[in-house]
Amino acid sequence: MSDDNGTQETPAGSAPGPRPEPIRFFGTTWVDHTNGYTARRIGAAAGSLAAAVASCLVLRFAYEGLAIADIGSFVTLLMVVMFAICSALAFRHTWDGFTKRPDPDRQASLRGLLAIGFVGSLLAYFFRSLTEAPGEKLHREEYEAALKQYEKRSTRRSGNPSKKRRRS
Repeated sequence: MSDDNGTQETPAGSAPGPRPEPIRFFGTTWVDHTNGYTARRIGAAAGSLAAAVASCLVLRFAYEGLAIADIGSFVTLLMVVMFAICSALAFRHTWDGFTKRPDPDRQASLRGLLAIGFVGSLLAYFFRSLTEAPGEKLHREEYEAALKQYEKRSTRRSGNPSKKRRRS
């Protein structure tokens, strides 16, 4: 495995060079957009939107439960604001994760916030699925860099450079 992007170097029985890293739900179809790539994107967008809608319904039931419990408008307002802020932060964090690799330590520290703001993460996945496979741009940049690096390493010089004729 390469240290930079996880592409594999020449596994047994395959073509030489780096291999593309699979993306969840898309595998390696993102490289050349074959084998149902468009249908997978439509399915991912529809699935993430349906999950976001279902999640909002669950949150609505929780809100109604607080209203029935009559715990006060301040606590109800705090809950709504908390979910709104956490969803916005989760959306932004997820959206940024599609363009650059997240820091593992920061990811671990934000785990609770991302769990509370799950609706934001689902919406970020939905909106990214409308234009590309989520994370495709990042994976494509890393894969193309790995290909260039492999080509640079694998090209051979012909002849002895010390015997090269110099131009005057």
